[in-house]
Amino acid sequence: MRLRVTFFALLLTPALTGAWADTIHLKNGRTIVADSVRENGNRYEYEIGEDTYAIPKSSVDHVEAGGLPAHSSGAGKTADLSAFAPPDTLANEGDLVGKIVKEGKIDTTALSQLESKGNSELSATADFIAGKFEFDHGNIAQARQYFENALRYQADNSTILIYYAAVLVRTGNASQAVSYAQRAVRSAPESPDAYTMLGYAQFASDHTKEAIVSWKRSLELRPDSKVQQFLSKAQREQNAESEFSQGESVHFTLHYEGRQTSETLRAQILQVLEADYDDLVRDLGNPPRDNILVTLYTEQAFFDVTHAPTWSGAMNDGKLRIPISGLSSLTPELAHVLKHELAHSFIAQLSGGRCPPWLHEGIAQLLEPRSLGGAGRQLAQLFKAQHNIPLNVLEGSFLQFSGAQAYVAYAESLAAVSYINDSYGMSDIQRILQRISQGSSTEASLRATIHSDYGQLESDLTRYLTDKYGE
Repeated sequence: MRLRVTFFALLLTPALTGAWADTIHLKNGRTIVADSVRENGNRYEYEIGEDTYAIPKSSVDHVEAGGLPAHSSGAGKTADLSAFAPPDTLANEGDLVGKIVKEGKIDTTALSQLESKGNSELSATADFIAGKFEFDHGNIAQARQYFENALRYQADNSTILIYYAAVLVRTGNASQAVSYAQRAVRSAPESPDAYTMLGYAQFASDHTKEAIVSWKRSLELRPDSKVQQFLSKAQREQNAESEFSQGESVHFTLHYEGRQTSETLRAQILQVLEADYDDLVRDLGNPPRDNILVTLYTEQAFFDVTHAPTWSGAMNDGKLRIPISGLSSLTPELAHVLKHELAHSFIAQLSGGRCPPWLHEGIAQLLEPRSLGGAGRQLAQLFKAQHNIPLNVLEGSFLQFSGAQAYVAYAESLAAVSYINDSYGMSDIQRILQRISQGSSTEASLRATIHSDYGQLESDLTRYLTDKYGE
């Protein structure tokens, strides 16, 4: 089994806004926070922003009315991530938001008028507001443009620098992000957020020792449980890899413990990764900008560092972490693992780090390549009986699933992506990811490309599985 990719810049999340919401408590222990919930026959229907979902009553333990506040529409599925709120050092921002953001989008005419006044602080503030709005709504490419404009007016504003560094990490430019985060620290030496962002950029660009120093300084300035978690992980990595060596190829940096791996195996791994890289550029395009980091572990060291569930076989958390205990040469299974994990890096790049787990895992399995095999008939029965895990539930992390639940979640993900690929082609999968990167929800991206919401996709998938594998 594989794990979904997680990028540390995703910790920069929008504040919770909007009305008090309803909470659906599932029998598997997970929860769904929705704007509203209503019963409809043997299902609950609920709304999140502009999207409507349905879930079988058989999967629900109970519904709690008026729980946590829901996200504003289009803000992305980031409820499980910590908030990041840099101190506001920009003048008159509150007075400008209403002028710049109108009817849920940026008023570019109003923005240009503000820039034309010739006031550098005003212009920087206006572009920052526009960039933060796009950032909070997941449109990373447009956010980057606005933040770059803001920096032209105020090159040393720590708040703008922090957000711009986050965008660079999100778009696969972690090494470039380091210099901007360092500038933020110089501009605001008492800002815990500046040190937090610097730590993210350093860790993502393979400077773990420096990231530990930055995160320790951030925690000295302000305790934060999420920063502490990443500090602990970086310290586990540093302890496990203290005697590791390093090798490189055109697109990869390889970390390994020399006594556990042969030179032949390391050469084979880099060779197959380079071939996989070329395949994925052809299939998905838009490769990561920086060298991709790959670490080879013993099985024990892998679980010590990652704290991954026991059913996992590898991880991509911005770095490809591969357990290879007992191997002296490349095996077909290891080759599949390598391509799967590398695919996650491409998918994250193409989606701006916003791809949901089911789509992430489905695409990665398809490109390994992996087929449903014997799971196809089982899935056909599950979907026909409406006992499948709903796709909207699979927008949450797989990491809390048991081994049996994870098996079904991965199989459903592969089935859904196989159906889309067989019916519409890889080009539409690319377009779905691109729309997600521009801030659209997954369901809105599906509607705009294959003209299906989740309900329609699950109905189509039921027919697809029945036709292909029987009842």
